[in-house]
Amino acid sequence: MSAPLWSGDELVAALGARAEGPVPAAISGISIDTRTLEPGDAFFAITGEARNGHDFVAAAFEKGAALAVVDEAHAAQFAGKGALAIVPDVLKAMERAGSVRRAELKAGVLAVTGSVGKTGTKEALRLILSRQGKTHAPVASYNNHWGVPLTLCRTPRDVAYAVYEIGMNHPGEILPLARMVRPQVSIITTIQPVHLEAFASLEGIAEEKAGVFWALEPGGTAILNADIPQADLLERIARAGPAGEVIRFGESADADVRLISCALRSDVSTVDAVVMGQPVTYRLGSPGKHIVLNSLAVLAAVKAVGADIALAALALGDLRPPAGRGAQQRLEAPGGAFTLIDESYNGNPASVKAAIENLGRIPVAGRGRRIAVLGDMLELGPTGPELHKGLGPAITANGIDSVFACGPLMRGLYDSLPSTLRGAYAAQASGLEALVLDAVRAGDVVMVKGSLGSRMGPIVKALTARFPASSAED
Repeated sequence: MSAPLWSGDELVAALGARAEGPVPAAISGISIDTRTLEPGDAFFAITGEARNGHDFVAAAFEKGAALAVVDEAHAAQFAGKGALAIVPDVLKAMERAGSVRRAELKAGVLAVTGSVGKTGTKEALRLILSRQGKTHAPVASYNNHWGVPLTLCRTPRDVAYAVYEIGMNHPGEILPLARMVRPQVSIITTIQPVHLEAFASLEGIAEEKAGVFWALEPGGTAILNADIPQADLLERIARAGPAGEVIRFGESADADVRLISCALRSDVSTVDAVVMGQPVTYRLGSPGKHIVLNSLAVLAAVKAVGADIALAALALGDLRPPAGRGAQQRLEAPGGAFTLIDESYNGNPASVKAAIENLGRIPVAGRGRRIAVLGDMLELGPTGPELHKGLGPAITANGIDSVFACGPLMRGLYDSLPSTLRGAYAAQASGLEALVLDAVRAGDVVMVKGSLGSRMGPIVKALTARFPASSAED
């Protein structure tokens, strides 16, 4: 039987809380959402942008929460309802407990950030390292001001490896989160024009992302992309900080983990690389050149934490795209099956271009077409219209047959395309949904992509609701 995540007394002390009611002997999990809460969890009543967690404390106790962490302002209303840990501020208490748990870890601790590829790289590290020891990593993209401390609090103290994803939308967000994590290995996947609404330049984004290098444990390893214009800037920052080693990855001649060649297919890639002087050949079970390059960063991290490179390369064959980030399904339309590629979780110029390139590699059947369903890429600032129009060459170069677009920014791209490539346009994703459903036919390959705020996910759900999963072979 595994040890509890926390004892009740340990968690109360780590929170700096005042206990009220009988403190439970054991806490089996940490929850901020009653929809996923399990009996024995501690429920943290975090105040978010849309909801106040204190409104759900009663429901948490009804579902079996062992403890509720609440603030002083709301504590009186829960007297006698269950065990309480009372704090001045619930989120700050979670941060404090997360820092306590980090101090207890004997694990290899890794942090991942970057404009694109954070979650995929984190998932690849989870897959690989879990084959070599007990590994913890966040569910979904828990990489913000509450996601990082939540993941720290959820980390079992006996893990061999712990992987944390760190994200940002505005200046000043990366370094405080990275200081909570105190990584021994930090990865910056790439710097791309994402969140330009809040930054003056790509160099500004690079300097913000480099917070993961400033927060390294003394002598730690900084891993950066050798192929981007900001590589030298990132290396200078890393060497000015506590890093004891800097590893570059990419196709560049000066890369320490270097791509020699790769064969790209619609579902897998084969890769020849050199990892710190060691030749490695492996199969990558998730498609795309960007995934190939990020796999080099993964192998660099494996090397840095002292894990086995050969076992890691073998495990990469089992990597699969997560939902919303390239997962493929075969669905049955009248007359035959078609392929749906779900890229609906996020969208920025680099990731949309990569998704279009992968769509171009997938063969169609019969009268099938390659269809791109695109929503606005958000938070790009004044450069937004230009960056959307800039997707046009990728669409024509990769043999895309039809584009369905929504949102005011995608209107510029849609209008710039040849009339033969224009499928349909709507102001919002909800208006595009029926048009896509009516257009799809047997043999098509349909890729749905856009920023999360563009609400492209419901289009994916509508397609899977109307068209059943196909049992036909590809």
